[in-house]
Amino acid sequence: MLLEISKNETEHVLELKVKGDIDVNTVRQLKKELEEHIERSPMRIVIDCSDLNYIDSTGLGTLVSALKKVQVYGGTIKVEALKPYLIKIFEVTGLADLFEIEVTGA
Repeated sequence: MLLEISKNETEHVLELKVKGDIDVNTVRQLKKELEEHIERSPMRIVIDCSDLNYIDSTGLGTLVSALKKVQVYGGTIKVEALKPYLIKIFEVTGLADLFEIEVTGA
């Protein structure tokens, strides 16, 4: 499945809504959006994952890379509306402790 990203950007906050899969075939699109924002305003990124179906290691790596970059400036990344089966990926990899995480559903 393809990845669709919609964004809302203010001076200090980037809100991304991702739909589809974040994998080796689509991760460049997410990386581009994140890097462009971080260059301009590395403060706060909120990623709405309510329509995210899947994320692989390349997607997780991209999120970790972006987190490291924003933390240099005191910024944060919040991953919200994760489905329960996706939060497991963050928990197993230890990333649930690095990101602000919000789970949806049960």
